[in-house]
Amino acid sequence: MLSKKQMMLGNQAIARGAYEAGVKVSSAYPGTPSTEISENIAKYDEVYAEWAPNEKVAMEVAIGASMAGTRSLCSMKMVGVNVAADPLFACSYIGVSGGLVLVAADDPGIYSSQNEQDTRMVARAAMVPVLEPSDSEEARVFTKLAYEYSEKYDTPIILRTTTRLSHSQGMVNLEDRIETVDKPYERNMRKNVMMPACAIGRHKVVEQRLKDMAEDANTLPVNKVEYNDTKIGVISSGIPYQYVKEVLPDASVLKLGLVNPLPRKLIEEFASKVDKLYIVEELEPVIEEQVKSWGIECIGKEIFTVQGEYSANMLRKAILGEEPDIAEPADAPNRPPILCPGCPHRATFSVLKKLKIHAAGDIGCYTLGAVSPLDVIDTTVCMGASISMLHGMEKAKGKDFIKNWVAVIGDSTFLHTGVNSLMNMVYNKATGTVIILDNSTTGMTGHQDHAATGKTLKGEATYAIDIYNLCKAMGIDNVYEVDAFDIKELEAIVKREVARDEVSVIIAKSPCALLKSYVPKGKCVVDDEKCRRCGACLVPGCPAITKKGDHIVIDETMCNGCGLCQSKCPFEAISLKKAGE
Repeated sequence: MLSKKQMMLGNQAIARGAYEAGVKVSSAYPGTPSTEISENIAKYDEVYAEWAPNEKVAMEVAIGASMAGTRSLCSMKMVGVNVAADPLFACSYIGVSGGLVLVAADDPGIYSSQNEQDTRMVARAAMVPVLEPSDSEEARVFTKLAYEYSEKYDTPIILRTTTRLSHSQGMVNLEDRIETVDKPYERNMRKNVMMPACAIGRHKVVEQRLKDMAEDANTLPVNKVEYNDTKIGVISSGIPYQYVKEVLPDASVLKLGLVNPLPRKLIEEFASKVDKLYIVEELEPVIEEQVKSWGIECIGKEIFTVQGEYSANMLRKAILGEEPDIAEPADAPNRPPILCPGCPHRATFSVLKKLKIHAAGDIGCYTLGAVSPLDVIDTTVCMGASISMLHGMEKAKGKDFIKNWVAVIGDSTFLHTGVNSLMNMVYNKATGTVIILDNSTTGMTGHQDHAATGKTLKGEATYAIDIYNLCKAMGIDNVYEVDAFDIKELEAIVKREVARDEVSVIIAKSPCALLKSYVPKGKCVVDDEKCRRCGACLVPGCPAITKKGDHIVIDETMCNGCGLCQSKCPFEAISLKKAGE
């Protein structure tokens, strides 16, 4: 019997829990703060693990594996749950054969997302149970329990995490893998085919399932009562539980591990034994509203915020009225995120800015093109929206309106949902230019592979989708590949294509400078005698090049030798010093 302890990230612990639970199939799309789950589960040879092109596909793969009789895992960030909602809601009615767990990583504080949504609300709408761990060890244990509950109650289970849990480390107890026996596949049309006649019957089953779980939740070990001083009682779950224990060590606490459905009898009993009841939960008042609907007096969002992460200091101030005794933050200069030195997106944006072209943007590193000094991206909504929004603009305002607009999307995001949007443009007789920023990776979430890189999550060589030919196959005549750093050629193509009355696609290709396989061309150096201090090289905003006093200086430790500054210099004052020279 394996008996070891190891420090693990919450995400790493979830992967370990899935492995120990006997999971055989894992499918996901990378999205901070969930990405490391798949990267870690891929290390276990017993588990088939893949990157899917988007979260909907990942969910469907996991459902298929479950229906075939094996335990499966699907992981994503909370906005990915929106993409996966269609199969998730249907799967709730269908149930499972092998256990099925969806890990949904919420992002209180909006560290890496476009909103601050609460997965518990989606789960209630989908009628899917939710487990919420509060540390790395619970992340491992609750993952294993999720498979037990999934199979016992014939339901998919959501394991809800947050950024703080995903990326915090804690001590984890390692246990042996349980080699589960696959359930034999049995055809069951009334259970597995969600046409109306079947869905009506399954809805009744789902409602009864939740009632049964709510009743059982009163005695489930994941819901734990810690009685101490009964003057103050707190109901909490997840990471906020840790803050409650730090701030109110003597209070009585009901720690909920199963946050949907709620254990009403247990909550009523706990509430009856404390003088004052607080409900501490990040984001929406999901627990609070249900508790108040039962006629139980409690204090919640009237003193706590629905925005951002909680902290021990925030609870001290809200509950105890104590001002935190902490030093004032340093008056440091604002340092907004910027594109990396050598990033090919900067070259493309420099061309668009020169041509005074607006860009409908998308989700990725290139979203940073919205801020100074690039100031090119005008919109960012969700994955794949750039192309659809450009199409909508044209249909609303006419062809002339979008003559100085393009849609900008990354290679991974294009394969995620951009393909459908481009298809829509072609089908509905649109005009407009789409620029696919192909940097050969999913850069924003840490350089994961995707369907066009030629490598799987397991590191195996595979067929690489040819984006150029994919666009041509849609019937687009005007598709062009160009080196992102060949700004003269790129500028000429952009000028020509935005003037067209047809759909056109420009694929600006150059690998991300942070890829392990990337080999810098050398270092750019400034000839101080030739330099006229015009500042043209500074306009793209590369952090490797700065003005010190009356001189332009390139930091060799940062420079990747991309040559963008060199191409911008009208006086040939910048040259490339090749590696080894």
